[in-house]
Amino acid sequence: MAQNLQRSGQVRPVDLARSHGLSTQAVRNYEAAGILPAAERTPHGYRTYTSLHAQALHAFLALVPGHGHQTATSIMQAVNRDATEDALRLIDESHAQLLDDRRTLEAVEAAVGDLEPLPPERGEMFVGPLSRRLGVRPATLRKWERAGVVQPRRDRQTGYRVYSAADVRDALLAHQLRRGGYLLEQIAPLITQVRSAGGVAPLESMLGDWRARLSARSRAMLSGAAALDAYLAAGPCRARAR
Repeated sequence: MAQNLQRSGQVRPVDLARSHGLSTQAVRNYEAAGILPAAERTPHGYRTYTSLHAQALHAFLALVPGHGHQTATSIMQAVNRDATEDALRLIDESHAQLLDDRRTLEAVEAAVGDLEPLPPERGEMFVGPLSRRLGVRPATLRKWERAGVVQPRRDRQTGYRVYSAADVRDALLAHQLRRGGYLLEQIAPLITQVRSAGGVAPLESMLGDWRARLSARSRAMLSGAAALDAYLAAGPCRARAR
């Protein structure tokens, strides 16, 4: 695909778009956003793309699965404005986030492995201390309660929510799963099953899927790095200077 484009020097916008499964408008939008270097114009105002643009587009599309659209955009913008160090820093931050996500998964797996029946008289908390422990707003805990993720009791005298040790455990587990990208409607049934069955079997497939997605993201980062390295080797900044 890219090799055929590189042989011809100049590339028609429609060919560049089709070779990557995009519309010509999408390619123009990418250029306007700084994802592609600025194209030269013919005397009649038509854009002229080259093999360098094809490499830039290939690099961007390869970066998206591992880094996400927004970060991939910022990386390409940095490269195209000759701020390679900024681009590398963004890549480093993505890798750091991936490592943090892996540690989060390991923490969830450890938490699941340690789930045991807890005595109700220990570990009770009010909404404020629990929200601070999790780093979420009290409104988030109330939202989780409406979704059935946690089931705090009400103090008879004050009416305040009181979270038992089991509620705290469920909230911690839900918080970790939310960080893993799962929705409340996915988490609530699992928490209910864990709560009622006293076991963690329902979580095993979810954790396996989470691990697989992290591995896929890691592999995607490798592919994106290779494509970006090829684009950098082509000298986009030097080519623009000419």
